[in-house]
Amino acid sequence: MVLAALLAVVGVARADEAADPLNSPMWEDMRSQFIGDDRFLFDNRVKVSVPNVVENQAQVPVTVDARELADVRKVIVFADLNPVQNTLTLFPNDAQAYISFRMKVEQATPVRAAVLTGDGVWHVGGRFLEAAGGGCSSPAMARNKPDWSETVGITRGRAWRQADGMSRLRMTIQHPMDTGLTRDNIPAFYIEGLRVRSTSGKVLATVELREPVSEDPTLTMLVRLPAGEKLIAVEGRDIGGNLFSSHIDTSWRESRLDVPKSAE
Repeated sequence: MVLAALLAVVGVARADEAADPLNSPMWEDMRSQFIGDDRFLFDNRVKVSVPNVVENQAQVPVTVDARELADVRKVIVFADLNPVQNTLTLFPNDAQAYISFRMKVEQATPVRAAVLTGDGVWHVGGRFLEAAGGGCSSPAMARNKPDWSETVGITRGRAWRQADGMSRLRMTIQHPMDTGLTRDNIPAFYIEGLRVRSTSGKVLATVELREPVSEDPTLTMLVRLPAGEKLIAVEGRDIGGNLFSSHIDTSWRESRLDVPKSAE
């Protein structure tokens, strides 16, 4: 009884207790698939940003920011009404609970992030995305180029060191990210895993990707690079068995505008 009262005070719910703030008909299925019977709460500290107007359903920018939570172990991003709901999972080993990327949507849908903290509780945030259909069933633009396979895995990026000791890493990886849902019957072909590490071998973050991530994935993360190191290593693999790697320079620093104090 005492434990139940404490859980009620902090807002932690069992699977059948919390009402979905987005009122999605798929919420119970999503909860079962990604959270199971674990404790969870809908938490405003998990911020999901999506555009008010979607211009391209195959390239929808999404940002998840759960930096207000402590001891984050895992971040799962999913879209309730997509044909493939599971989109991306971030394991922030030595990184902040923040990721920005682009995804495909097949129709208007809730886009959510479920964040697991060290106490075993899931924190769920989300936004409803208004969008027309077709993003998941549209063929990749790369398929129009006869030499597209020669560029798979080419990675370009840059990292900016911040005043707080973190590095803002932004990278683009060339890959068609085929969903397997197009009319021309092209099978699913996508990057399934990325590992971001220091050149000394320390794993900073791991990312698992699925079909809804947009073609030529562009990811932004906040990682902590060990002192004295100037390169970030990115290693990836796709479901076709292709392996790729790249090193990204971190010599850039973010510009800051220091506003002078008013004269006395």
